Amino acid sequence: MQRYKTGEQCTKTGKYSFDGYLDGSLYPQPTTNEKIIPLSVGETFPPVRSANKGAWWKFIG
Repeated sequence: MQRYKTGEQCTKTGKYSFDGYLDGSLYPQPTTNEKIIPLSVGETFPPVRSANKGAWWKFIG
């Protein structure tokens, strides 16, 4: 499954789920509203703001 990272541009509108931090750490966990995010084509994949860390995202639909 393809993953997208913080800073990349979204190429497919839909919902994306948090799939880990770019630095490989496990904590702190994202808040509930940060675990699944809606994005539209052209938007940028965000960091997990509550942790101030870059993240991996995967498309869920």
